[in-house]
Amino acid sequence: MRKIVHRHLGKVVAGAAIAVAGTAVMVGITLPGSAGADESGRGPAGAGPQQAGQEQGQAAVGPGVVEQAPAQGDKGTGRDPLTDDETARVERIAVNRQLFGSSENVEGNRGPQRIGVDLAEPEENELDDPAAPRRADVTFYDYRNDTLVTRTVNLDTGKVERTDTQHGTQPPLGRDEMTEAAKLLIADPLGAGLRADYKDATGKELTSPDQLTLNSMVYRATPGAQPGLLAKCGEHRCVRLFPKVRNGSWIDSRDLVIDLSARKVGTLG
Repeated sequence: MRKIVHRHLGKVVAGAAIAVAGTAVMVGITLPGSAGADESGRGPAGAGPQQAGQEQGQAAVGPGVVEQAPAQGDKGTGRDPLTDDETARVERIAVNRQLFGSSENVEGNRGPQRIGVDLAEPEENELDDPAAPRRADVTFYDYRNDTLVTRTVNLDTGKVERTDTQHGTQPPLGRDEMTEAAKLLIADPLGAGLRADYKDATGKELTSPDQLTLNSMVYRATPGAQPGLLAKCGEHRCVRLFPKVRNGSWIDSRDLVIDLSARKVGTLG
């Protein structure tokens, strides 16, 4: 009986050895590179040095390459978004000497405050015209007289085709306007709570808008509901700030309103 067992074990061991050998042969066939090469490194039998090199080269995987975005052209076509070059060009065209000299930005300096530049809608009679000229609407806020100025520039001719002025229209604030509002708030006595909360959160003095992440909302006064200082908000450019410690917590300043036109801070309630 023991001999039978031994014979069976012998067959099992032998079978396993054959299976392992077979697996090794299969691995030798399928593995790239050095698999199947002799110890001299010349590759499989019958393969020349060049072929072996090619096979090894096919097995190598090079590092990934991230291609750079194609360079942006200086001029778009049709309803393509404005390029950076087009945006810079129409801004220069829109702010002529007269507008620059007669207007004022959020800091009180000469020149209007830039709000935005957008691709203008085509004229009604150009809707189906693939060759219709591209135009841009350049929008500014003039803090000297609280006027929203929109100038439409023809990108093909380089001329201002029309100018539109509005009073009491308040688009969302730009980054420069939020920064100036924060400067005014930090320096004002009503900003004491903001400064104290910042120091509690960081252990440092709040002296600059650069220490904050800023969000904002245009504020409009409700007739008869606001104190005199804020009564003109809507005609004036007013803002409520929602400041946040950089990489930190929010600071509640919802009850404070900064009148950028008057350069004053008021409180609600």
